[in-house]
Amino acid sequence: MGKKVEKNEEFINPIDPDKIAENPHLLPYASNVGGAVIKAVDKGRIKGLAVSAMYEQTDMQMSQIKEQIDLLAAQARAIQRRVEISEIIYQAEMSIKPLISHTYHLYQREKNSSYLLSLVAPDEWGRTSRLNFVATVKLLADHTWEILDQAEEI
Repeated sequence: MGKKVEKNEEFINPIDPDKIAENPHLLPYASNVGGAVIKAVDKGRIKGLAVSAMYEQTDMQMSQIKEQIDLLAAQARAIQRRVEISEIIYQAEMSIKPLISHTYHLYQREKNSSYLLSLVAPDEWGRTSRLNFVATVKLLADHTWEILDQAEEI
């Protein structure tokens, strides 16, 4: 038969007692080779990086919003310019009925500063023309005029 183990025999741990923790689950670091690596965290550096990333992201978003504002402002100026030229054209003398999507030419008379809308392009007039070219325009579907070409200042 086999040997009997005595119950009163004392257990001897082969590991050096200086290398054993009594409560390893309470230690702030791994207590054995197979434990997870736990490194001290530099909280200031983490916060600094997070704040830096936050500023970079918000600056990028603010730049995008500024570009959108600039685009909207340019579109608003273009619409305002179309309204202004449309007002001048509708007060001008017309011997034709303008058609949508057709090109016309706006002139100002030297004599009395009145405006004239014509089918004749600036280079088609003879030398004796007493008209100053203002703009080449196209009638849009909303009955405003798109400026295709214009003199220095209207």
